[in-house]
Amino acid sequence: MTDLFERVTGDQDVFKKLASYIPGFNGYVERQNRRAADKLLRETVANRFEELWKRTSQLQTDMVSQGMIALMDDMERASIQLRTFVDKVRTAAYGYSGLFDAVKINEEELAQLYAFDAAFFDLAEQIGHALDNVEASLGDEDGLPAAIRNLIAIARQATETFNRRSEAITGSEK
Repeated sequence: MTDLFERVTGDQDVFKKLASYIPGFNGYVERQNRRAADKLLRETVANRFEELWKRTSQLQTDMVSQGMIALMDDMERASIQLRTFVDKVRTAAYGYSGLFDAVKINEEELAQLYAFDAAFFDLAEQIGHALDNVEASLGDEDGLPAAIRNLIAIARQATETFNRRSEAITGSEK
């Protein structure tokens, strides 16, 4: 998280660095930097989950080619969960509000958002392991359904975590 913020701040042009010395303007620049860092962080999360979704699609193709049609509905549920998550992350409002935005986000709330976003990397790793288990279970009629159920549960957890992230922004339940 800090690395992303430092990367954005380090890329400022000379004008922004000079303008940051103007009283009151420094806070504005910092908010814009945090917004850019949040955008970069969530694009990275979305890209990682997009890779996982593609891997899920490939496993579906493998299952069809091996005649495992009976479990395709379950794999499709996992795929839909991942796709929904990716779409939500890509289209959500950025983590720090501008001057005229309807939802104002303070520093403490922003820290919460970064904590949620960091949790997504852990979930991505868990989903990667779950996909490994599905792949390893392709020939196992008993183990494959359990591996797919685990994948669905973790993918659902990612979407639920994102919904809790949205609740942290708006202060309401979705």
